[in-house]
Formats: sequence, C-alpha cells, structure tokens
Amino acid sequence: MGICMQDNTIAGIASGMGGGIGIIRISGNNALKAAGKIFRTKSFVDEKLGKIKKDIKWDFNYFYNKETHTISYGFITDGTGIIDEVIVLLMKSPHSYTKEDVVEIDAHGGPFVVKRILELLLENGVKLAEPGEFTKRAFLNGRIDLSQAEAVMKIISSKSSFALNSAVKQLEGSISGYIGEIRNEILNNLGQIEAALDDPEHYDLDIYRDKILKEMEEEVSKLKSLLLHFNDGRMKSEGINTVIAGKPNAGKSSLMNLLLDEERAIVTNVAGTTRDIIEETVYLDNIVLNIADTAGIHETDDVVENIGVDKAVSYLENADFVIYVVDSSVPLDNDDMQIIELLKGKTGVVLMNKSDLEARLTEEEVKSRLGWTCIGFSNETKLGLKELSEYIKNSFLHGDITFNDQVYLTNLRHKEAVEDALSSLIQAVDTMKSGLPEDFIAIDMMDAYKKLGLINGETASEDLVNKIFKDFCMGK
Repeated sequence: MGICMQDNTIAGIASGMGGGIGIIRISGNNALKAAGKIFRTKSFVDEKLGKIKKDIKWDFNYFYNKETHTISYGFITDGTGIIDEVIVLLMKSPHSYTKEDVVEIDAHGGPFVVKRILELLLENGVKLAEPGEFTKRAFLNGRIDLSQAEAVMKIISSKSSFALNSAVKQLEGSISGYIGEIRNEILNNLGQIEAALDDPEHYDLDIYRDKILKEMEEEVSKLKSLLLHFNDGRMKSEGINTVIAGKPNAGKSSLMNLLLDEERAIVTNVAGTTRDIIEETVYLDNIVLNIADTAGIHETDDVVENIGVDKAVSYLENADFVIYVVDSSVPLDNDDMQIIELLKGKTGVVLMNKSDLEARLTEEEVKSRLGWTCIGFSNETKLGLKELSEYIKNSFLHGDITFNDQVYLTNLRHKEAVEDALSSLIQAVDTMKSGLPEDFIAIDMMDAYKKLGLINGETASEDLVNKIFKDFCMGK
C-alpha cells in the first residue's frame, strides 16, 4: 500500500473517561485551525468573570505561528464562556504519530468536560474519529507497517511484562524485520529465475540452481521455526489457557476460589454443583493464567449436567495446561480413568486434594497411569498452594516453554500468512528438485512473497486493513 495522506481532520477522546486528565486528540490538515478556534491564551480571558474579552481580537491561526513540539497554556471556550483550563501539545507534520498535524488538548478528566470540548471541535468542522483511525493513518501515511500497528493494541492490552516486552519488540519492528529479510531473500532468488526466463541465451540458471535451492530450504526452515514456536508466543502474549479438571466434588471450585482469593465459584458438598464454565485471570508474577473451572467429568443422566461435562471435555482439548484435581481420600474409579485418558499427551500437574484427610490414594498410583508430577494439596489448609505456584512458574519460565528474545508470532493472522507462504515455498522447492520448468517455480515463490507481505501490510487489501483497525479502541 502506498502513502495516502488524509484530507479530512479527525478528533477523538484518547484517554479513559473519568481520570484526572482527559486527552482530546486532533489530526489532519485543519487540526491547527480547529484547535485555534476554541483556544485562548490567558491574556484573552477575564478570569474573574470566566468570559472571553471582546475588546481583544484573537488570531485563529495561533498554532500555525507556534513551533512544533511546543506546549501552550490557556483555556477552551465556546466563544462566550470558559469550558476548561488546559494545556495544548502541538506536533506538526510530519513529526507526529500520524505524520499529519496533530494537536492534543489536555483537559481536566471529567466526562462532561471532555465530551464538551470534543463537541466544540465537531461544531467547527472536525470529523469524529473512528476506532483506531489515528493508528490507521500512521499506517497509511507510512510511519509504521501493519504489524507494528497491531502491536499498539497489544501494548494496551498487555497483561504481563512478557506480553508487554513482546508487543514492544513487535512495535519496534522485530517481526516486520525478520519477515522482511525472508521476503528479500525470496525476491532476490526470484529475480535470478525470472532473468533466466527472460533471457535464457545469456543467463544460465543451472550455475545458481544449487545456491538458490539451498537458500529456499533455509527460508522454509525459518518459517517452520516460527510456526513451531507459535503457541509459545501466543501464551507469552495472551496468557496460558489453563483448565481445572476432575470429578465432581474433587475440590475444583474451591481451588478456583483459593487462587482468586474470593468466592467466585459456588462450593457445596453436593456433587455436580458446577454446570457451566467459570473463567477468570490469575497472575503468578509475570505469568498470566487464563483459568477455566469446569464441570466435574463423569457419567450422568442429567441433561443439563451432561452439557457441562461436554463443555469441560471441549475446554480440555484446547488447554495449554491442566490442573487435574484428584480426591486423595477415595480410590480412583471409572470416572478418574476416563479423565486420565483425556489428559494423556497433555501438559499439566496433579493436585492430590484433601490431603488433610486419611489417604486412600497414593501419588504412585496416579503417576503410573498419567506420569504427571503430583502435589499434595488441601483447599482447607492451603497446603501445597505455594508448591503449585512454584511448579507452574518453573514449568513456564525454565521448562519447555521459555520466553527468550527470539522472534515470536503472537497473532493468528500472522500465523495463517506464514502457513500459506510456507506451503507455496515448499512447493517451489519440490518443483525445483523435480526439474520442472522455472515458470512453475516462479509462480510459487511469488505467491509466498505476497503471502508474507500480508504481515506488514504491503500486499494487504483495503478490506483486511479496515477489519484490523475496526477492533481498535476509540481515540487510538
């Protein structure tokens, strides 16, 4: 996509409502004039009466005559009375977030005050900004690419230092740069192939065939590595989808309440109390757990309870990590065996709950069937709670799922683009190895190049761009 400077001027509230400071952001060709129409310096205001002095002529072009990246103190007015005392930040094109003239009004954060200032701007010919329109303009005007634009929302929604670090790196261009290098390699090799197609008499591709094939296989390896670590990146960015599973009355809901330190789930001694999924977020230092408390998995004739059991099984299938709660005061039964079969091949930990009661089940019996680490636990005495927390942190910080400085894909859209590009690139490699005509190779290589271009937005359609920015928050 080429640079497309916007003609209309937009404004939106760029801060949360009700805080100490309310920020109204204006961007576009007429941003300076629109701000100048509703702003007055202290010398133009009768502070005792709270009115504009009529005997002094105000220059609406006040901000045109100011240097960029300066701050002005004054008042917002509707032409007769004072609306608020403000400071105004001026950022002239192209040295601004959108590469357009940008003015930010810092007012007091009352909802009525902020909305009234926005209304004044709309009354003076400014258009209300759509969700994400400021960042969209930054993309369209070439200041950032599409991947970096998506990183802005990731920064805003970050739940941990890992997620924030990943989003910041993406904003700095880590993904764009890495994908850009692969695209350049594909383009260089594609250029050699097309040169052989255009001028076969003077350009012999056989001289470069082995070199091109080797580089293409390296590109395939790089894309496979990105996909291999996608789940790591997703968990790093969005949190670890964790399911609490077990039989009815094993203590799942009590564990959920214990982790949340509140009575979020209903707890009784009646089996099958939980019939739907309860989802909450739990923070363990820099690890975010998206925890789901599920219905007890067991055979039942209750129609409603069966729906809950089916949901629990569905959540287990998509879980990153499972906390299997076992009642250690009773032996394993058929329901336990059913759950254990569902858990095989997954990652998790076993809580030997009710360890404050007489044990009827040993860790060895559970380990022999599932192979997971077992932790003695009691919801009543909180025994084992610290050990559970440490186990999860050690598993995800120092175990198989490590969060280091490598480039991670954290976005499903990026993953799909890489998958499609990888498929085309593998086809190109196979075609070259088979000795088929170069034009077949070129078609697949160009397809891979275009698919990777969706990530930074270079080959993205207008519909795709609009869809991405539609999910942004207002004023960003």
